[in-house]
Amino acid sequence: MQLVTRHSSAPFVLASASPRRQELLLQIGITPDLIDPADLDERPKNRELPADYAKRISHEKAAVVAARQAGAFVLAADTVVAVGRRILPKAETEQEARLCLNLLSGRRHRVMTGHVLVTPEGLVRQRLVQTAVRFKRLHASEIEAYIDSGDWQGKAGGYAIQGGAAAFIPAINGSYTNVVGLSLPEVTSLLVGNGF
Repeated sequence: MQLVTRHSSAPFVLASASPRRQELLLQIGITPDLIDPADLDERPKNRELPADYAKRISHEKAAVVAARQAGAFVLAADTVVAVGRRILPKAETEQEARLCLNLLSGRRHRVMTGHVLVTPEGLVRQRLVQTAVRFKRLHASEIEAYIDSGDWQGKAGGYAIQGGAAAFIPAINGSYTNVVGLSLPEVTSLLVGNGF
């Protein structure tokens, strides 16, 4: 189903290699003409707040790719899982994933995605979307089974809501697709509002 109608002949570039973001765009009928990840240093700055971090990294990704892809629509995003002022890592090891899951267990946290669209004319549009997510209290056996699944690898906060971790989440407040990696209502609004 084509939910977003394309009016511009300018190419559409996704500044992310995330298969989840590609799948989300496909849900609204958009297939990127090019996938061009920015490959930045994504380490948070000292005392950087989660919302500021998500906005900064998504903006930097967009700027790097827009410089390489002049005349294109460039969409960049960065998703952050935060507990209070603490930014949780994109889990790369079992130990990191275990630490994240233990911290999230029985608590609410926020998932923020910075969205940046650069138009073919070079205009920059930025939006931050936040979703509140509640985890049930996890038993050690549930954490270990999830670790064994490998579903946590490379995921912000050590989990993927669209996978087995869905069983851990009794409630969210806000955009579900934002937690996956792109807020589709926000992306649609940015594209339609800027001549796509």
